[in-house]
Amino acid sequence: MRQGRSNELLSIIDGRPVLSEAVHPMSNLLELSAEEVLSAFRESQSRDFAEVVDQVQQPDSPLHRLFAEMRAGVPADNPFHELPLFRQGALRRLFFDLHEHVMSHPVWRHPFFVRVFDGRFDRTQATEFALQYFNQIKNTRQCVALAVGRFHGLMPMPFGPLNERISELTQIILAQLVADEYGVGSHELADYPAVDGILAARTHIRMYRQLFEGLGVPPGRQDVAMLPGIADNVLTQRLLAASPAFSPLEALSSVGLGMEWGVPEFFSLLLGGLIRFAWRADLALTPRHLEVFIAHVRFDVIHAVAVMLGTTLHMEREGDVDAVKGACNTLMAGRYGMMSELYRHVFGEPCASLADIGLEARYALRDRRIAEELIKARRNIDPSRVVGGEAYAEKQDVPFVFLC
Repeated sequence: MRQGRSNELLSIIDGRPVLSEAVHPMSNLLELSAEEVLSAFRESQSRDFAEVVDQVQQPDSPLHRLFAEMRAGVPADNPFHELPLFRQGALRRLFFDLHEHVMSHPVWRHPFFVRVFDGRFDRTQATEFALQYFNQIKNTRQCVALAVGRFHGLMPMPFGPLNERISELTQIILAQLVADEYGVGSHELADYPAVDGILAARTHIRMYRQLFEGLGVPPGRQDVAMLPGIADNVLTQRLLAASPAFSPLEALSSVGLGMEWGVPEFFSLLLGGLIRFAWRADLALTPRHLEVFIAHVRFDVIHAVAVMLGTTLHMEREGDVDAVKGACNTLMAGRYGMMSELYRHVFGEPCASLADIGLEARYALRDRRIAEELIKARRNIDPSRVVGGEAYAEKQDVPFVFLC
């Protein structure tokens, strides 16, 4: 990198590229390898969750008081008392087991993320990526909203008088994710926005359009038909969140653990790559242009811890850990397929599918529910919204690897 220059994103200090604290929590991000970025987030998320575990166990903490009050309201034989949340060391073991499973998946090391982080792309390729990934951004938040509705007063749970309270707490966690995505939220009447203020909310969609300003893409060119691989991922996320073929626990796991834990890591790779590219190309990108990436790195760390805690409230049966891992595997497989298609489209070069990389058996799917649901869902799309939409609607192959 050139010496003697700085901008709002990056400075060269003693010959080293240093990011502003307002841009990324790792000021040395551009000195790290993609693998080191992944390792750093695995370690930081482990520390963050360990702090939450400690809070649950400390009598004077709000979290401890919340769960203690719930426990006090039910007899000793209520299965609520047997949740991992309350067994010595169980919550910590559960987190590390699930966290290691999710963060070791090859999707977080996908060649697309690594190449972008290295800055090996030009402005045309950056624009093509931005246009197509926008289709993913526009739809992800809807999946969280769909999952909120899976938790309600009529759902079967074994906790008796605590059933609705646990359902409500889960809704609150997911609703906060939705509120962050849509840029809304107020508890005081004096702070409540007028209708024009609601409609002008700073959603993640609106933040993303700021990237187009930096890349010089006018409003009329910002919305394009999806690539089939992106459409598959959008449908996969929606199906896991909303289809009755998948349980509420699977829905929660997909929009929580499978979706939130990896986001700070790969958004850091995308952010770092765009900063590196802008510096080399002397393109005047600013923190405002990259705000959607900056926000996902910072807020999704909080989201990741919250959804893990919420998930533990629904893990009372044998086999629930496998169900959570299976849902995460499904979601991560869909994302891998999307990123491979993006690689081929953006760079015009081959990119292996998940089935071609020697996937570990623990990440293969144990049933074909998602294949059946995805093939059906394709038939109900608007063909004009997908590149080659008519052929896509009849497509029979799927981006998943099955155990048998």
